[in-house]
Amino acid sequence: MGNKVNKLEMADVQNMSDHRNIEIDKVGVKKVKYPIVVLDKANGFQHTVATIDMYVNLPHNYKGTHMSRFVEILHSHQSMINMKNLPNILREMKEKLNAEATHIEVKFPYFLKKEAPVSKTPSYLEYKCGFYGSMDDSGTMKEFVVTVSVPINTLCPCSKEISDYGAHNQRGIARVDVKFKKFFWIEDLIAIVESCASSGIYSVLKREDEKYITERSFNNPKFVEDVVRDIAEVLSKDENITWFIVEAENFESIHNHSAYAYLEREKGGDL
Repeated sequence: MGNKVNKLEMADVQNMSDHRNIEIDKVGVKKVKYPIVVLDKANGFQHTVATIDMYVNLPHNYKGTHMSRFVEILHSHQSMINMKNLPNILREMKEKLNAEATHIEVKFPYFLKKEAPVSKTPSYLEYKCGFYGSMDDSGTMKEFVVTVSVPINTLCPCSKEISDYGAHNQRGIARVDVKFKKFFWIEDLIAIVESCASSGIYSVLKREDEKYITERSFNNPKFVEDVVRDIAEVLSKDENITWFIVEAENFESIHNHSAYAYLEREKGGDL
């Protein structure tokens, strides 16, 4: 057998005791790139590649955690990582890593087919989406958040008001984080954000589409302040949403800076 060592004889260093008596709040793996399958409202499922962070707490008397188990758990759930299944993943992390608290963050590109507004030319647009959650020692979800980042177009109300001809517009990003009571489709959250911009963004536009979007934006000017307020107004009326963050950033076309607005609200509080 030479220098081969029986697996049963190998030392489990992670389970050895640690004399410093210091608990670690989060220990685990970061920036794991992994192919996953997420729920798709139109097609049932969508394949994508996620960036995933997974952590557990480490009691003061343990030297380390078993890093390989994080990826093993991830692999066992790769075909169904979504807001419905996230509690099960956190629960399995608790069991297999003997942890009191668990945390996971999943970020992924999500693609929706969009038709141009007039020509109906189809194309795909990318949205940055994700879930993050944590579970406490009782097995109860301590935090569960869904996030979407949506590309938008805005036209400046001030520029329109003071100019004899036209007004400047720009691309931007609106991000929304929500806590909720029951499952919902991320496509519906994306649609809310797009409806609150001067116009949506498309990958392919014909001339008749450009005309439509230009005129729609001109008739629907928005500051970043307008965008976050309009989104907040819609979310505040949704009984399924219990808390939200809304932020918007415009990549200004005539300034050497971005315009930015942010708000956070717990349902039941004042807008």
